Amino acid sequence: MEFEVNGTRHAVDVDDDPTAVEVVRDRLGLTGTKLVCAGGVCGACTIQVDGEPRVSCLTPAVGLAGRRVTTVEGLAGHPIGRAFAGEDALQCGYCTPGFVVGAAAFFERWRAAHGRTRPGREQIADALAGHLCRCGAYEGIFDAVAAACAGDYDNAPTDGQASAAPRTEAPEKTDGSARYTTDLRPEGLLEGVIIRSPHAHAHVRSLEAGDVPLVPLLPPDGVVRYVGQPVAAVAAQDRASARAAAARVRVDYEVLPAALDARQARTGEGPPVYEDKAARKRAPGSGETPQLVPARWRGNLRGPSAMSKRPATAVRRITEARRSTPERVVEGLYTTAAQTHTPLEPHACLARWSDGTLHLEVSTQSVKRTAELAAERFGVPVERVVARAVHVGGGFGCKMGLTSDVVAAVELARLHGAPVRVVLDRDEELTDGGYRPGTRIRLAMVADEAGDLSALAMDADNDGGVSIGGTVAALARFMYGKAPRRLRDFDTVTHRPPGAPFRGPGGPTMCWALEQAVDEMAHRLGQDPIALRRRWDGNPKRHALYDRAAALPVWSGPRGGTGRFRRGVGVAAANWMYFLDPVTEVELTVEEGIVVARCAVQDMGTGSRTVLRRAVAAGLGVPEARVRAEVGRSDTVHGPTSGGSRTTPSLVPAAADAADRLRDALGGGDIAARLDTAHGVRVTGRRPRDRRGFVTPFTMGGIVIGRGFTGSVQVAEVEVDTRLGRVRPLSVWSGIAAGRIHEDRLARSQCQGAVVQGVGYALFEERRTDPVTGRVLTENMEDYRIPGIGDTPEITIHFHQEGFDHVPGGGVGLGEIATLPTAASLANAVHDATGWRPYDMPIRPDRLLEGLAT
Repeated sequence: MEFEVNGTRHAVDVDDDPTAVEVVRDRLGLTGTKLVCAGGVCGACTIQVDGEPRVSCLTPAVGLAGRRVTTVEGLAGHPIGRAFAGEDALQCGYCTPGFVVGAAAFFERWRAAHGRTRPGREQIADALAGHLCRCGAYEGIFDAVAAACAGDYDNAPTDGQASAAPRTEAPEKTDGSARYTTDLRPEGLLEGVIIRSPHAHAHVRSLEAGDVPLVPLLPPDGVVRYVGQPVAAVAAQDRASARAAAARVRVDYEVLPAALDARQARTGEGPPVYEDKAARKRAPGSGETPQLVPARWRGNLRGPSAMSKRPATAVRRITEARRSTPERVVEGLYTTAAQTHTPLEPHACLARWSDGTLHLEVSTQSVKRTAELAAERFGVPVERVVARAVHVGGGFGCKMGLTSDVVAAVELARLHGAPVRVVLDRDEELTDGGYRPGTRIRLAMVADEAGDLSALAMDADNDGGVSIGGTVAALARFMYGKAPRRLRDFDTVTHRPPGAPFRGPGGPTMCWALEQAVDEMAHRLGQDPIALRRRWDGNPKRHALYDRAAALPVWSGPRGGTGRFRRGVGVAAANWMYFLDPVTEVELTVEEGIVVARCAVQDMGTGSRTVLRRAVAAGLGVPEARVRAEVGRSDTVHGPTSGGSRTTPSLVPAAADAADRLRDALGGGDIAARLDTAHGVRVTGRRPRDRRGFVTPFTMGGIVIGRGFTGSVQVAEVEVDTRLGRVRPLSVWSGIAAGRIHEDRLARSQCQGAVVQGVGYALFEERRTDPVTGRVLTENMEDYRIPGIGDTPEITIHFHQEGFDHVPGGGVGLGEIATLPTAASLANAVHDATGWRPYDMPIRPDRLLEGLAT
């Protein structure tokens, strides 16, 4: 078959009936076209065929015969690509090439019909409805497409303009040249696949491999505890051959009774998931620190782990108030569904051994930690392990630690003496890639005669499958003053896949219950919901946000109604701890007149590369073009994990210290003038201590807790369709108090994406498993729905930049605090519009209609 790609004629063999994406990526090496969903849902594999966008994962390659194909590589220099870079319409960048290809086709149609006019949000959303961005960079995408169509990016930028793009690596991500782990194909590469258990609970008696070399991936006791648990792995020349080899492996399972009912697990009953203490110690964690707070086990129920304040007093006050002043008691049972991380780049690792050194190319949130864990697991000195993650296509908490793709790739590479890559398919990612556990929260709250919070009780049952360590109720300790409270977390353990930390672990879930209860209390007391929060909340940073929120026109505007479409406005607040990695370092080396900044940090779309580069340039007082940031390698100075909102507050002070040290080494004065003669000068800067030190005296998993809490107040406006039961978010105002903002545009993008993920949590996302077999049913991106560009409300971000003067650099992390209150604010807006309180999340149409009917 012959066809044209980006202006060049190609002839390919299509006798094996490949898809277009296979030909473009694997045979032509045009890896800007990404394979994500394999179902035509996400748009990441979009190409143009004779100028029209198509998803290449569903297009037979034979259908391209004689056609003109354009991939993102063929659109280099297009105004759309320049606009995406200039407007920061991206984060991790994995979906970006597909968006650029689809948007370029829209650009040509729009220009032909409308000239240099600016399309509206609805037109852009309609054109890009087939594209998904899990980072939630939709606000930037709206801006980029509108600006490009209006002619703002018709002219190629000068060198100075190009270097002023909000994100350092934006040109690579918009033209398809950025290489992710899934794009790498070294000489002699073998493809590995993981054999997974079809049973929720079984003992593996034996593995009969025959002529198939394999590596076992079983736990020490040989027991699998969920459908999809890795059993073994095999590798072959290509993925199809590897799958065929996997099919020839015979696994002898002794099928055991499975605990699949969370309600039964809450009673401690059912077949035990973990038979003894040794097995329990191997239980994976769904939080950052799964077993920091010890808790007893009773069958399949772990807990309570408690973070209470005067719990007996809280219970007594609640009991008395139920009898004497029930109108000032708010009680409820709130539930949340499991939310799957769904990074568009799946878990992926390419491993090779060379002269006793283990090299890993891995999609990870922690190159340093991955290398350390690999050294420990595989018996190699840590200096003989090099992990690299140049570009990472999203993570959100699920790509920390030594995941199964890494273990399988390393063992297979050692077995075959060749490089081996293991990339999870989308169904594997949605089954075993991690999720925010579902919860069942029982809450009781009492206000005293003065209308102040008198007592709070919260019991949270965390449903994380075989994982433990839920910390939902514990987080309610830190909101709304010092009133007595009983806060208890339980883990209901079942034979289902494990949860994993997900952007503010436990936080959005806790807010779902607490912030709806506070809203209900405001109605009971006849008070304004913002005013009540401000009175209960002693944090001055959030006071400033409450004042801003109360002055918003949307808050005092019209709402409610009696027709089919009803408008509501809701508010919710949150706080989050300030985390950092206190031993972060930054190395600066002068190389041929350029300052090269190195740190073992990675950039999964959060902007670490850009933050590092600009912090060094600012500290030295040199143009940004004189600094190059190199991140994503473990074999340099220590860098933080990208998790726990710790990256920027760890990185910026270390970069500033390094800049000071280099300035001293060069003798001060005009540093730019001295660089050309300073080749080879090298210094290392370290993250200084905060003034007054830290809350925790030691590091826990690379984290210490700093002094002070970040804050967030969000006001959401929704339209509720009372006939179809649909909730449409119209706008979200998000106030963030996290101190100084080091990179305004990148920070806004992070916060906007956080709101989008909160919209998904509130309205759409619901991980489901078969109650009989334990198999994950939402194993594709059609059945597991994440927000698209058309689901995006207009998002306004306001930064309150005071309150962290004791922190070097003056600012702390904001990636998690920005998503905590979103779902609750939407729920309160739905109540405001309809009078119905959504206790169960997501707020599905069937639930809403049933609630309105009762």
